[in-house]
Amino acid sequence: MKCPQCKSNTSRVVDSRPADEGAAIRRRRECSKCGYRFTTFERIDVTPLMVIKKNGTREEFNREKLMRGIVRATEKRAVTTDTISEIVDRVQSKLRSVGSAEISSQLIGEYVMEILIDIDEVSYIRFASVYRQFNDMASFRDELDKLMKQNCKE
Repeated sequence: MKCPQCKSNTSRVVDSRPADEGAAIRRRRECSKCGYRFTTFERIDVTPLMVIKKNGTREEFNREKLMRGIVRATEKRAVTTDTISEIVDRVQSKLRSVGSAEISSQLIGEYVMEILIDIDEVSYIRFASVYRQFNDMASFRDELDKLMKQNCKE
């Protein structure tokens, strides 16, 4: 680590401790050349997830945008803010586990629906109607029929 005082590349760590609730490590360093003490922070470098939208454009994954979509689907339903946050956490974790830096918006929608169907069926239908862009009553009815058949099996 380069000393901010003399620009020497030789320093030693004097003290280390967790910072930002364990998301980083704070290190106190001392320059071997001039004795100047300074602080550095070490964090995990996470590659940003890029979302490939239906029209082919790319944008960085936005947790808040996903949260807003789920909030709209769960509006006036018995789904708590903590549950919505958990859904977003689970989806984000699944996206990271795919191991790719680029994820299609369709995959994100599928992951949300897989989770929502077990939490609240009405919210699932609301989310699916926007995500799948039902063009007519027949496609909406088909989705409801699939949901009804799944419930009959359980």
